[in-house]
Amino acid sequence: MRGPADAAVALVYGDFECPYCAAAANQLSGAQLRVAFRHFPIRSTHPRAWAAAGAAEAAATQGRFWEMHDLLFADQGRLEDPHLWARARTLGLDLEQFDTDRRSAAVQRRIRRDFEAAVRGGIVTTPTLVAGGAVHAGRLSAHTVEALSARSR
Repeated sequence: MRGPADAAVALVYGDFECPYCAAAANQLSGAQLRVAFRHFPIRSTHPRAWAAAGAAEAAATQGRFWEMHDLLFADQGRLEDPHLWARARTLGLDLEQFDTDRRSAAVQRRIRRDFEAAVRGGIVTTPTLVAGGAVHAGRLSAHTVEALSARSR
């Protein structure tokens, strides 16, 4: 999670290849919310989303999830393996460990667990934000983010 410890929690289901998720991540970065991210890679429309989720989780094993999260959303057009390794290198990660972890059963289970929990919870699109007892599916409006942030003040 990231954001002010005393802020309202916003659970975001996202896909690193989804342009609306990148926009939502940008909007939420300045919001007064405590954000938790859950993976919802939609392979049918975003073939590299699962690999990108693996990269984020592999970075998490080295304490750099949010940094990788931000790098992935900043350049969604480059999600092939060489670009994932370049991001890991930029973050100063142990590249051998990064590559082992992103392909590991534990990381794959984590992504699958998030995905299956989303499906069980009725999530059907990305981004989906769950906050304040409400579900906001699809593009986030500035009004929605402001309203949720205001509740935290």
